[in-house]
Amino acid sequence: MKNFARFMKDESGATAIEYALLAGLIGVGIVAAAETLEGSITALFDRIKTKLDSAS
Repeated sequence: MKNFARFMKDESGATAIEYALLAGLIGVGIVAAAETLEGSITALFDRIKTKLDSAS
């Protein structure tokens, strides 16, 4: 019975799961932002490349 009570008080596993979920959500947010901004970033670098090509 003492082992069960000690197991119920131990929250280190729950903390690890919370951190894993948080890291997963941050990863999903980064991927979503990258997909959303992909077109505008590509267009920006294309404009820079065009200006550099015309300058040389």
